[in-house]
Parts: sequence; C-alpha cells; structure tokens
Amino acid sequence: MFKELENKVVVITGGSSGIGKAMVEQFGKEKANVVINYRSEKSLDAVAESIKIIEDAGGKAIKVQADISKEEDVNHLIATAVSVFGTLDIMINNAGFEKAIPTHEMPLSEWQKVIDINLTGAFMGSKAAVNQFLKEDKKGIIINTSSVHDKIPWPNYVNYAASKGGLKLMMETMSMEYAQYGIRINNISPGAIVTEHTKEKFSDPETRAETLEMIPAKVIGDAQQVANVARFLASDLADYIHGTTIYVDGGMTNYPAFMGGKG
Repeated sequence: MFKELENKVVVITGGSSGIGKAMVEQFGKEKANVVINYRSEKSLDAVAESIKIIEDAGGKAIKVQADISKEEDVNHLIATAVSVFGTLDIMINNAGFEKAIPTHEMPLSEWQKVIDINLTGAFMGSKAAVNQFLKEDKKGIIINTSSVHDKIPWPNYVNYAASKGGLKLMMETMSMEYAQYGIRINNISPGAIVTEHTKEKFSDPETRAETLEMIPAKVIGDAQQVANVARFLASDLADYIHGTTIYVDGGMTNYPAFMGGKG
C-alpha cells in the first residue's frame, strides 16, 4: 500500500466502468476519498458495487453524475469534491468515447462528440483542478487516460486519434506551465485492454489473434494493470515525473511488425 494516498481526495471521471472503475477501486483500497464520476443512470449499480468495495477496505467514496463534455458539469464535479471532502489532491481525467466510422462518412457531430469528451473534457477537468490547486497553494496531481493512439494512427477512428494526439500535447504544455508550482501532470496510454466493454471482442479467436500480433508481449492487458500505474503516478515514488506519458501496452508502440524481420 501507498500510505501517502490515505485520505487524499481523488476525482475520477468515467469511473463507473472499465479502466475508470479499476482506478476507483484501487484508490479506495488505498483508503483515499474517491469521487466517482458517472454519466448514465444505467451505471448506478456498478457505482454502488465500487462504493461497497471501497468502504469495506476502509476508504470513503461519493458518486457525482456529470457530463464531462459540459463545463458547468465539470465545475460542479470539482466543487462537490471540495464541498464534501474539503480539498482536491488528485484529478484523473479518464472518461473517453470511441466509435468506428470511416473518415469520409463521419458527420461533424460524431467528430465533435469524441473531441468534446476525450479532449475538451480533459482540458476542462485539468483547468478546474489547476485552479483549485493554485487556490490552495497545493502541489496537486493530474493524470489523463490517453491511448497508444496518441502516436499510432487508427483508420476509421480519426476523431479518436486526433483527440488522443491532442491530449498528449495538451498535457505536455500544461506540465511546462505548472510544474514550477509543484503540480504534476502526466498521461497513461493503454494499449489493448480487456474490460467489460472489450471482453466480447477479444473473445473472438480471429480478433484476439490479430490483436496479439500487434503486441510483442503476446498478452492482452487488463484494467488493473492500468490502475496500478495511476496509483504509482499519484504516489510519492513519482514525485519527479512531470509531463510524461507511460505506455501500458505490452510493447505495442515498439513496432512489433519488425519482430520477425532480419533487419
């Protein structure tokens, strides 16, 4: 356990499922005060399950419904965290969305939806967090969930790739601005990860085989492995890490197509 995370106030967007849910429960087990953001009423059962896990482990948690593509909702999320727990220590911009559409068929509304959630939502969450950290004169932490597609092109997902590429430079730019105040801002970029949303896809033998060809480690990751990195980045062990992207991808970004080549 990381004792320094005990009683820290952590806001996690998109915390009701997948990687976000794993992060929520991981920080809860560290006895942090976790603010679980969710968007849909359909997520309430999953959120309730996480809250029970956290409370059983000795942590505290509240749920806050918010659409992170709307500035008023993001501000409400941060304000609620501060109102209930008195401060903000760690902001994790995790919420994201993707949908395959060929670029030439993509309506502007679909482009904008993904940009609004993945990039603008993370910007607004980061901006609100920085303002709170500066107000409190606090060395706070911001962690963004990005993707290997912040550097690997992804046909039929041009909006997603653009949002994640933008998120990388957004993080690096903000880190250069605010590192002087002791505010640490970093990204985690997962590769192929099994979650409740991808379990069916990766259960298909053909899809699984094609995916494993892209991964030098020949293993598809899980959400807990990403949550472990978030826990590390939020800990004192990472206190000199600023403006960095950590890839949790089994080596996917290391050109696996060359593995069988002779050079």
